[in-house]
Amino acid sequence: MDKGNQSSVTEFVVLGFPNFTGYKAVVLFFVILSAYILTLMINTMVIVLVSIKPQLHSPMYFFLQQLSLVESTFVSVTVPNMLRVIWLEGSIVSVAGCITQAYFYAAMGCAECHLLAVMAYDRYLAICNPLRYNAIMDTRLQYILAIYCWVCGFLLAQITLNLLLRSEYCGSNVINHFFCDPVPFIDLACSFKVGLQFGILFTSVFMIAIPFILIIISYICVFVTILGISSTTGRKKAFSTCSSHLTVVSVVFVTAITIYLVPVNENTLNIIKFISVLYIVVTPLFNPFVYCLRNQEMRAVLGKIFHRRNIKDN
Repeated sequence: MDKGNQSSVTEFVVLGFPNFTGYKAVVLFFVILSAYILTLMINTMVIVLVSIKPQLHSPMYFFLQQLSLVESTFVSVTVPNMLRVIWLEGSIVSVAGCITQAYFYAAMGCAECHLLAVMAYDRYLAICNPLRYNAIMDTRLQYILAIYCWVCGFLLAQITLNLLLRSEYCGSNVINHFFCDPVPFIDLACSFKVGLQFGILFTSVFMIAIPFILIIISYICVFVTILGISSTTGRKKAFSTCSSHLTVVSVVFVTAITIYLVPVNENTLNIIKFISVLYIVVTPLFNPFVYCLRNQEMRAVLGKIFHRRNIKDN
């Protein structure tokens, strides 16, 4: 940060969950810690399985692997500091540290949303253009789309980073949240407040709304194609390939849109905190479970692994 942009506030007080103190804070800490460890284990398992199992070497599983990598990074950016805030019942974070967390949080959130849009495009090609699917969705295009999601996340988050660095912070230094979300910076800024508010809304549209619109367009085309399939069995098979992705999309985008594109006031702040917990802690754990439990190939691979392990144990 330039010296000219230094302000009277050099650190922020992150309140966390003021209503959770004593044993309640301890219980919440261990619940979230357990969810965090399980999230890393499950997503790492998906990454490894897709890498080593030939039957999972397809575009759908490649993008699922990328999603697990994004989710693992996403929770590692937010949850460890969140646990610290809960354990200490509030924590002090430097301005630079808080802005850094906000940057990586925005980058991973954006990468996730765009990756879900790419996965919807993959389902569109597989169902609406099956004869040319393998020719179009080749290895080169898979890597291009994956790189696009990661680069897009970091570039759009860079806009937020520049806005946060440009603002000065004075007066109150209290963040009524459990991590350094970019949105609370608007209330803490004493300069460039309107520009910061507009900039965060602008980037939120590109991070969340546009991928969501692309997903809707993709699935409109998919559903039209599915309805045109004559056999009931064919329709069910086509829809089953989309059901896991649709479930994940619904959870991720409903929570993200509620948090970042719906106006927040003092009366809804606690609700937003609760939804943020779902978005940050529950969703990254929920997603791989959905794909593993509702996907035949993934279930088959897991079944073989556990079957072999049972034979060895016996």
